[in-house]
Amino acid sequence: MHRFFIPPESFSSSEVTFPAEQARQIARVLRLKPGVQVWALDGRGMEARVELTQVEASQVSGQIIAQQPALGEPRVELSMYLCLTQREKFEWMLQKCTEVGASSFVPVISSRSLVQSVAETEHKRERWERILQEAAEQCGRGKIPQLQAALNLQPALQAAQQSGARCILPWEEERSCSLQQALGGERPARVALLIGPEGGFSEEEAAAAVGAGFQLATLGRRILRAETAAVVAAALTLYELGEMGCN
Repeated sequence: MHRFFIPPESFSSSEVTFPAEQARQIARVLRLKPGVQVWALDGRGMEARVELTQVEASQVSGQIIAQQPALGEPRVELSMYLCLTQREKFEWMLQKCTEVGASSFVPVISSRSLVQSVAETEHKRERWERILQEAAEQCGRGKIPQLQAALNLQPALQAAQQSGARCILPWEEERSCSLQQALGGERPARVALLIGPEGGFSEEEAAAAVGAGFQLATLGRRILRAETAAVVAAALTLYELGEMGCN
């Protein structure tokens, strides 16, 4: 069934009224008819199975058949601090890490990032948020990951440390500590992963991360592209924490 994130205020005790954007998509793009069932998600972790009763380009509404907690949300909050890369690669990371289970994203500017100004990211925010929503709808998430404002590296390190998360930096120069070891053999409530840009982090930046409380970790003997490292690190983290299984 099709899935749509809509504002909580669009729900009543027994009915759902879809906002204008989703109404146009349902009526004109998907051409759904009354009687078709869809999932409506409130963005807070609840989902409702809805049978459409009125389908017009100007208004779409439906009857709530059942409600339940969304099953696609991990119990661990995984924050991805992603250094800015080429547009297509960064957007691919947003999409795929959302599918894996990331809870939030922070664009980061490091010395080797292609983008070197926070202001350059402001006009991209709306597109990035749309990518996150579409990916969350497609993969069965119950919440849309949060997109934080872009930060330079040092403020990003401080923000991660202050969040109380287990902070990990996968780095190609690290040889001894695996991601499993960096997680510490326990189940933290929050994990922050810092992923470098094309060209990676400098030694000075890695040292600054360690000074801010990050644990360096290796993802193996092969050097991964930034976008590959982001998805691999996110998937391995959630796997190690028991979030990629059946329960």
